[in-house]
Amino acid sequence: MTTETYRDAWGIPHLRAPDVLALARAQGRVTALDRAWQIEVERHRAQGTSAAFLGAPALSWDVLVRRARLDDTARRCFATLERRDTETARWVRAYVDGVNEGLADGARRAPEFARTGLAPGSWQPWTPLGVWLATHLLFAGFPAKLWREQAVRHLGPGAVGLFATDGPGTAGSNGWLLSGDRTETGLPLLAGDPHRFIEDPGVYQQIRLSCPEFDVVGLAVPGVPGIAHFGHTGTVAWSVTNAMADYQDLYRERLRRTGAGVQALDPDGTWRRAARHTELVETAGERPLEIEVLETARGPVIAGGPEGLTAEAAPAEQAPRPAGAAGTAKVPGAPSAGEPGVPSAGTADVPRARSAEAADALGARSADVPGTPSAGAARAPGTPAAVFAAMPGAQPREAMEATEAGEAAEAGEAAEAADAPGAPSADACGAAPAPDHRIPTALALRYPPRVTGDLGFGALLPLLRARRVEDVDAAFDAWAEPVNVVQAADTEGGLLHRVAGRVPVRAAANLVQPVPAWRPGHDWRGWHETPYAGLTDGIAVMANQRGPAAPLGVEFAPPHRADRIRALLTERGTWTAAATAAVHTDTHLASAAPLLDRLAALDGLTPEAARLRDRLLAWDRRMDGDSTDAAVHAAVRTAVVRRLAAHPVFAALAEPPAHPEVLLPWLALVPRIGYALEHLLRAEELYGIDRDAAVRAAVEEVAAAPPAGTWSDGHRLAPWRALPGEPYEEPGLSGDHDCVLCTSAVPGLTDRAARGPAARYVWDLARREDSRWVVPFGADGVPGAPHHRDQLPLWLGGELAPVVTDWAQLTLERTEETDD
Repeated sequence: MTTETYRDAWGIPHLRAPDVLALARAQGRVTALDRAWQIEVERHRAQGTSAAFLGAPALSWDVLVRRARLDDTARRCFATLERRDTETARWVRAYVDGVNEGLADGARRAPEFARTGLAPGSWQPWTPLGVWLATHLLFAGFPAKLWREQAVRHLGPGAVGLFATDGPGTAGSNGWLLSGDRTETGLPLLAGDPHRFIEDPGVYQQIRLSCPEFDVVGLAVPGVPGIAHFGHTGTVAWSVTNAMADYQDLYRERLRRTGAGVQALDPDGTWRRAARHTELVETAGERPLEIEVLETARGPVIAGGPEGLTAEAAPAEQAPRPAGAAGTAKVPGAPSAGEPGVPSAGTADVPRARSAEAADALGARSADVPGTPSAGAARAPGTPAAVFAAMPGAQPREAMEATEAGEAAEAGEAAEAADAPGAPSADACGAAPAPDHRIPTALALRYPPRVTGDLGFGALLPLLRARRVEDVDAAFDAWAEPVNVVQAADTEGGLLHRVAGRVPVRAAANLVQPVPAWRPGHDWRGWHETPYAGLTDGIAVMANQRGPAAPLGVEFAPPHRADRIRALLTERGTWTAAATAAVHTDTHLASAAPLLDRLAALDGLTPEAARLRDRLLAWDRRMDGDSTDAAVHAAVRTAVVRRLAAHPVFAALAEPPAHPEVLLPWLALVPRIGYALEHLLRAEELYGIDRDAAVRAAVEEVAAAPPAGTWSDGHRLAPWRALPGEPYEEPGLSGDHDCVLCTSAVPGLTDRAARGPAARYVWDLARREDSRWVVPFGADGVPGAPHHRDQLPLWLGGELAPVVTDWAQLTLERTEETDD
């Protein structure tokens, strides 16, 4: 029997095989051929061996991966798969066989192998699971808990609500579902765009997988079999957005050495032995680094050890709390502690330890920008959002206390904090006493696959075989992580809107910040039930805002993108697949309102500043690339952010504690001020800061030296490449972080965009051939290849390429005879 590889005009692979195993093997082989460098980088990142050829910028990531025990977790999960789901295990093995068959040919095409001296390696059956784990390790943003801990320690409990802006720096993905009543064909449409760090090669691989059991087009993750996130089987289609759920916990551990061993203090007061071994991490051009790998009953220790958090990861010296910091800054329209349904604000996509090129994209630290990440920290481009709020009625007591001096002091200070204006009561906090920061502690990470040995790969084959939404629903019951909101529709008019993934049930304090491992009450107690949702007026929109997953998270995106998408969809009576470009590319920036409102209230400006203010007040609030007004707005916004970040009240947060380098972007003050700006400007009081004076100084500054060009002159694409090659003239962009066209600048730090739509898609349930898709660059990962960047003009223009389903319109590239 024959396995065939076809290509369409965009070089997208269409695979046809006699059975699912031959098809998986073909998918692995074509992925290795097209993306050899990319998937080998991902394999090494999953193993914690990437610094051996990428050098020092990758070292902090490798250490985190080793200490988090990702490779061991992948092995465990594959062993579970072999015991529970032998068919899926064989299918994954077939994919790996295909990767190993194609790697040598793929490596000969990819110049990066010769440049680094890297030889293609050998994939193991569990390698795709490791790639999946590494891709999503930081997806839920557990380092944000370290920020909340620091912010509240230095500013008091009001800081939690103050930064509850629902405005993430890394949140992303738009998705919308239209019922047949809203389309011209009478059958549903699914559309959207996942927002991730833009990488070259891209993080999604357009592909078609066909065998007698199914025929599916979709977006695959290179290195992982099947089509997990976005697919169309011909009779049913599905898509996902980040649910913003919190499913990872950080524990502060008390450890002690006992000879060659290490013990951890458990909640029952007993010291118990922790698993321990050492590993060597190789770095190109440097001596190997020996690290100690520890694991307690909570999970792997990702920072510190028995001696406490080391120079790489030690808590900063505690600074005095600024005057007035104990009060709550009141944000009109923002949730506050104790209100029902409050969880708030968010990070989302997968910040990753990246190269110095990405540091330039995000802006390395400069002396005049306090609180930005160091050049080393910027290698992990995340600059995640400074947008936080307490869980409803569950602001933890440990988050209220700036210092602890034993049990009595903890109790006394908690009582004092409870009397602070706007502070929740001790009963409302529902948290254990805080750790004494004078006692050395380490940080342990608890994440579901490490606990269960299940990564959810059992969902992947059933998704390919799905025929109706009921099948998609049943498949996603096996999903583990990341936790997503799923939308699906079928040719019979069936619709689905649900959350998929595993979220532990535990104390609310666990969701907010690190909790003491030696205190009872922070264990996991089963799993949350699956939330479902419906459509309103034939429309369902998910853009990481609060929605069906609200009870499962702490940080969510602002409502701006979701509200704007719904408004646009409602304005038009019925829709076609081709018409959705108007939604994908919308540039209206609703979050500009608070800054413009403060500008409108200013008087006594110089004539130049008054003219600039009037110009901005007349601006249409669209971040179009050719707009000079958008460039002026961004310049004023940057000046305001920098002035606020430089205020002495935030001085203690300007220098983040020395946590592992890969986690530092979450602790950078300037980006957090930038993404929180909307609420910082609307707060009734901000620790005595004169915000009108800051806005006045900013507009005077920009009026004296206004930007000379348009928004796209500075707002340029800054994709990550594992190994920077010949420089590209990266294009200018429209959009901004709160636009539907979510090309994220980092306010106060850089106008360049490292994150944006990593793909766009429209799934038409009436005629699959009317579906559309596009990726930022192209189907081929080899620099200079014809299909390496041929989709970039489409992506920039908001256009989409057709999904070809007629085999006669494809070019046969390869046939391979297989055994019956």
